[in-house]
Amino acid sequence: MPITVKALQKGGPDQPFRVANIERRDPRPDDVVIDIKAAGICHSDIHTIRNEWGEAHFPLTVGHEIAGVVEAVGTDVTDWEVGDRVGVGCLVNSCGTCQECRAGQEQNCLSGNVGTYNAPDVDGTITQGGYAQKVVVDERFVCRIPDALDFDAAAPLLCAGITTYAPLNRWGAGDEKDGAPKKVAVLGLGGLGHMGVQIAAAMGAEVTVLSRTRKKEQLALDLGAQQMLATTDDGFFEDHRGTFDLILNTISADIPVDRYLSLLAPRGVMAVVGMPPAKQELSFGSIIGGGKVLAGSNIGGIAETQEMLDFCAEHGLTALIETIGIDEADATYDRVVAGEVYFRAVIDTSTFEGAEVG
Repeated sequence: MPITVKALQKGGPDQPFRVANIERRDPRPDDVVIDIKAAGICHSDIHTIRNEWGEAHFPLTVGHEIAGVVEAVGTDVTDWEVGDRVGVGCLVNSCGTCQECRAGQEQNCLSGNVGTYNAPDVDGTITQGGYAQKVVVDERFVCRIPDALDFDAAAPLLCAGITTYAPLNRWGAGDEKDGAPKKVAVLGLGGLGHMGVQIAAAMGAEVTVLSRTRKKEQLALDLGAQQMLATTDDGFFEDHRGTFDLILNTISADIPVDRYLSLLAPRGVMAVVGMPPAKQELSFGSIIGGGKVLAGSNIGGIAETQEMLDFCAEHGLTALIETIGIDEADATYDRVVAGEVYFRAVIDTSTFEGAEVG
């Protein structure tokens, strides 16, 4: 039988959230039923449900930073048991057979992966996300949350954590260069950037935060950065030309790409995880000179997501959060857009108890 649960839902991009009953599918033999304890608010949720990335499928429940406890498992499930602490991120299905899936890169599934919300599922329904009491997920897309991580602080790791861990891991932020730690710059100190700083520092890199101002300098240092530099200072780009081995670009705003590439040392890498709304200008000379790399990165596979969670638990890394009730979601969306949330907001799903469906 399908499972009916309370969820936060919007009927259109300009409508407020309301508490609605939604149906989760009748669990299949390879499914896991998760009692959701915390659901992070990601800026991608806001872009999607406000139709800023195209027309969404309404009515819609978003949320792909899900932490909770296994409530039930299908008859064929062997890796999960009732009571396990688990999480679900941005993906809930993929073909499982293509070259990318076999390599543990389900986010790049050649047949097209299935997102946790607003995506056509294999049965033709539209996936509904984690702003809800429960979720039913294929066991392959469930990760274990270590005991050292609280549910609310762990939830954002399922997106912000893996989004920053994957490129830092791929491009060797923890490797040495000429016997010294690599010099890693994190561009932006927001929801993604504050995780990137912590992870890069824990990997052993020498971390610098780049921002327009130094107003968050003490926080940057507390998170593990060696310094914070203001890109608006006179002569900044000339003074720091060729300095960094890796730049993690987390901002979703227009920037002079060529000037930031000039900050890279020869053979340096800029890994981009922020998505500005407009196309960015680039001169090929900025990467040809010095043999530099401009790379994109989009979350990570399930195995790497588990690796990230274990890494964060080992090093005591969590997202900096504020916890909200379901009645605060609309106001929190506005605060996220205004840059007033430091740095991630997480919905306490226990606040669904007693909420009236309307």
